[in-house]
Amino acid sequence: MGDRILIFYGSYRSDRQGIALAEWLVGAFAARGAAAELVDAKALDLPMLDRMYKEYPEGEAPPALETLAAKISAADAFVFVAGEYNWSVQPGLKNLTDHFLEEWYWRPAAIVSYSAGRFAGARAGLAWHGILSEMGMVVVSSTIAVGGIGHAFDAAGAPAGDGGAALSHAFPRFADDLGWWTEAARSQRERRAPPY
Repeated sequence: MGDRILIFYGSYRSDRQGIALAEWLVGAFAARGAAAELVDAKALDLPMLDRMYKEYPEGEAPPALETLAAKISAADAFVFVAGEYNWSVQPGLKNLTDHFLEEWYWRPAAIVSYSAGRFAGARAGLAWHGILSEMGMVVVSSTIAVGGIGHAFDAAGAPAGDGGAALSHAFPRFADDLGWWTEAARSQRERRAPPY
């Protein structure tokens, strides 16, 4: 079985443009042999964070949290598809991630940012780097930033225009980087239990 990769997407907007990017990433990783799955914050519709998953008595967490906690704990790696809202992160994606903590530990994460503008969500990507590191993930150095997201995919969901061309060019190295860290982390977890 290939690497188990969860791809997180967090926009709640009615005409979400980044969803095409998230869906393309699922297919691109699957084409490389990974077991990739999209986790869409809007589809999960978690409540605003009141209590983290770990703060519920055993067996009393809402079913959506139980299911997602098991998926996160079983995953080998994570990809965060990060739209930029006002120079910062999407609240829907941040809310989803904050429901968990230990479930993220000791696995690599990668960031794919996007925006309608020419900065391609780079400021959100930078913010996510610190957030994910604080939450116990190793953030790989390769990133992808897609500008002009509204024109980066055609009607069939294939990369198009300058943004799509940049994505197609950057993806192989990005995936190789994540794959290397995924293998390294899995091997280390098999060799020695994490210290906490």
